[in-house]
Amino acid sequence: MPAKLQKFLLLLLTFHCHLGFGQNAVQLIVNQVAKSQEMVGASFSFCAIDLATGGEIGANNSNISIPTASTAKLFSTATAIEVLGADYRPETRIYLEGSISKDGRLDGNVWIRGGGDMTLGSRFFNENGHERDFLSAWVDTLKKLGIKSISGSIIADGSEFGYGGIPDGWSWNDMGNYYGAGPSGICVFDNAIRFSFKTGAAGSPTEISSMSPTVPGMTFHNYVKSAAIDDDQSYIFGAPYSLDRFATGSLPAGRAAFEVKGSVPDPEIQLAYELATALENSGIHISKGYKGVRRDDLIQTSKYGSGFSLVLSHKGQRVKEIAILTNMKSINLFAEGLLCLVGYKLSGKGSTEEGLKQLEKYWSTKVSFTGLFLKDGSGLSRSNGISATHFCSLLKAMNSSKNYALYLSTLPVAGKSGTLTGLCNGQAGEGRVLAKSGTMSRIKSYAGYVNSRSGKKIAFAITINNFNGSSSQATAKIEQILNALAVY
Repeated sequence: MPAKLQKFLLLLLTFHCHLGFGQNAVQLIVNQVAKSQEMVGASFSFCAIDLATGGEIGANNSNISIPTASTAKLFSTATAIEVLGADYRPETRIYLEGSISKDGRLDGNVWIRGGGDMTLGSRFFNENGHERDFLSAWVDTLKKLGIKSISGSIIADGSEFGYGGIPDGWSWNDMGNYYGAGPSGICVFDNAIRFSFKTGAAGSPTEISSMSPTVPGMTFHNYVKSAAIDDDQSYIFGAPYSLDRFATGSLPAGRAAFEVKGSVPDPEIQLAYELATALENSGIHISKGYKGVRRDDLIQTSKYGSGFSLVLSHKGQRVKEIAILTNMKSINLFAEGLLCLVGYKLSGKGSTEEGLKQLEKYWSTKVSFTGLFLKDGSGLSRSNGISATHFCSLLKAMNSSKNYALYLSTLPVAGKSGTLTGLCNGQAGEGRVLAKSGTMSRIKSYAGYVNSRSGKKIAFAITINNFNGSSSQATAKIEQILNALAVY
């Protein structure tokens, strides 16, 4: 072979080796992770793209659709920001049905018309002890109208959001716990109950010393035992609208007060009860107590036309604040509520099904819905199926949106904030990965953006199902990939 040709071929080979190494550094790590012993039998979907060029940086089963846990919140928060706008505020309205007599008697009912405000009395937006401040304001409004007694009832109405209870695919193990509180047209106190347990010696029964809020008519069966443990290993079971709740499992022994949170069975009737109680405590007697449109079959009478007068409109928190908390703290109720608000604004129907319908309609020209299965807005449903490619398509679209800066601000930063505080600490990915995490039994997922050291802006998604190891071991594998992206 002529010397010049040999030199040219050697140069060409060297160039291609160098180019291949530069392009495939991320892919090499992904391949190593995919072939590791812990991945035997696991499902592993990965995709990373260069947002400047749209080119693929790395992939592994990027089109398989699998449950992703809370990274699904990226879809609900993006849609809410795009459709509702950053400053949209859900409203709860108070109507009077009937007239007020000269002696201050309302000859009729007080109606609470729910507008899907999931922040009403929320602990995330109120200091401890101030969750009921809105009730005092409502009572003051009614008093200023001259009302001294009510001949009818306090009626809560969340019917415009339907009564599905929980989205498809939620587990029985989840729905009685606080994180399994379903979306509803009326929400109050995060749709959560705080139980205080008193525990004794290991093996002994526990006692419930208090609960807040009080749920009228609820029967609570406590089978929780004290144990020589340091964390909460208890579970609360109960279907939506059912007043039977069951608690099982274990709590740390020797605690005077250990808080466990469950879900409110019926937020609609709960808010009616709360306002009725506040009015009675202020001296306004209610002759016929409190009711709920679902429970008392009043859906045909809540028309808000002739005979109804709007006396108060309570505005909830803005979408931008809700979206930030949704992704930073991974709040399921907020994610579900945002999805329902999308359906409510666009069609007047605030159900999960309508929200998903409008979500697909909005994104259908930017994200392929082939193989995309969304059953809720929070990712708690194991019936969800989302691929890494689906996430990257969404993230790419949001990167071009006028709302991108707000969307980016909702994402935790690796090693710095939110649910990513413990991710990539002291590693290359610290401060460079901005993403939503997702964790459920046998599921670990991350999706978001990476600002690499070379100045590249990357969209990525990683989901692993059925990893043969601990959650921390799965995270360590994922960190290898994130660190490779950070130095790409």
